[in-house]
Amino acid sequence: MANIIAYMLHRPIHTLLFLLCVFALLAGLSFAFPAGGINLGDKASLSFPNLKSIFETKEAKPDISKILALADAEDKDTIIKTDTTVKTPQIKKAAFKVDSLKGKNLGEVEVDTSLKLLTTIQYKNNDKSAMNNFFYSLTNVYNEPKSIRVLHYGDSQIEGDRISDYLRNKLQMQFGGGGPGLISLVPIAPSVVNRISTSGGNWDRYGVFSFRDKRVPHNNFGVMAQICRYANYNANTDSTSPSKDATVKIITTKNSGPTATSYNKVKLFYGGAKSKVLCEFYDAAIFKESDSLMKGGNFNIKEYPVTSLNHEFKFSGYDSPDFYAVSLEGGKGVMVDNMGLRGSSGTFFNQINYGQLKSFYDYLNVKLIILQFGGNTLPYLKDKEMADKFGGYLKAQIYTLKKMAPQASILLIGPSDMSVKEGTEYVTHPLLEDLRNAIRQAAFDTNCAFFDMYDCMGGKNSMVAWVDKGIAAKDYIHFSPAGARKIATLLYSSLINDYNTYVRSKK
Repeated sequence: MANIIAYMLHRPIHTLLFLLCVFALLAGLSFAFPAGGINLGDKASLSFPNLKSIFETKEAKPDISKILALADAEDKDTIIKTDTTVKTPQIKKAAFKVDSLKGKNLGEVEVDTSLKLLTTIQYKNNDKSAMNNFFYSLTNVYNEPKSIRVLHYGDSQIEGDRISDYLRNKLQMQFGGGGPGLISLVPIAPSVVNRISTSGGNWDRYGVFSFRDKRVPHNNFGVMAQICRYANYNANTDSTSPSKDATVKIITTKNSGPTATSYNKVKLFYGGAKSKVLCEFYDAAIFKESDSLMKGGNFNIKEYPVTSLNHEFKFSGYDSPDFYAVSLEGGKGVMVDNMGLRGSSGTFFNQINYGQLKSFYDYLNVKLIILQFGGNTLPYLKDKEMADKFGGYLKAQIYTLKKMAPQASILLIGPSDMSVKEGTEYVTHPLLEDLRNAIRQAAFDTNCAFFDMYDCMGGKNSMVAWVDKGIAAKDYIHFSPAGARKIATLLYSSLINDYNTYVRSKK
């Protein structure tokens, strides 16, 4: 066969005929090959481009240059004004000191009015009262009994404190407060804010955010929808068994921004232990306190004053408590908590003990809940009807949250653009806009605010443009850290624009 091919290619005309035959065979294969490819298993398939995908006009990518220019222009320090319109320039250097505004209400945040927002927060019938509770609390932050809380729940798009960290830094610079807030003792992903290490025992995380962990014999999953333990639920917990020892070390990095490191207390939220557990606490490797953690309950708190960014817990006992979270907190102002829940669709809140969740929301003084889900649902959608059903499921979760935190405003963030491969090109998932519309409708039906991230980043096929700019990952789903910062900048700008509108309406 090799000799025959070599003979055929000996002359140019033979070479041309050979190539034409190969092209004809490939063209025939492109017509005969199944359009959806051949499934080779759960994680693999065999596909072949057809002639239409090769020669048809490629779908245009949006020009995102104006979007990125706006994000860059708005990514700068801003100045807040009190009700006396006096500027407070010291906030450009450090976290804003709320105590300096004793007896005053906060006014507008001074921004560059020459910049026109490309995307704004949306409301049903343009009724912006959905955010009034949060905006009122911002203007009266000094008069609040404690710091006000922003809980940012989302999927892997926000894990590692992406997006949340920018909102936290900007809000704390403007309205006071310090510290990164709630963190898990067994984090799902590394964070730019904290480095956490565990030793001893059998540390594990038990969640309810993507599916309910059947190893857990109750529904007390806490505010972060997950429990951390150093002994499993089936471990021997009587006095005849050896005592279990375990350690957690928490280091807050100085790369996390000026406000994240401005905290002076550590709070441990725990419950559910079958017996008392000895807890030793160290700050900067210096022993500070030794005490017993209570047995039972589902909402116990232990608080420790700190002066460093390096903390350590040492536990010893026959059983492990359920650790719901640790919170690193500063002075009065705003706390922004990142709850990046990989693989979650956001439909888990009604699986958590209502009384426990309400106890958390009341204690934390939650004034804004951000829900950023949808990306994990999209791959399972078959048609628009399924997208609409997801919107219905999300509405049920919102109603639950409104019962648990009636004092809080709720902001839904729609999914970012997500691409699938069609032939040789990446294009927007065909059901993404249906999913976006269903989430927006869920927000409007429950009197919540909605931020359209898909539109914010440029709309159809914009993810391809973000990947081309190097600000999104080549999975065509997730932002890079730089991309997440740009989205966070645009989200914050929309938020503070509506805050200023609220302040002006009250004058």
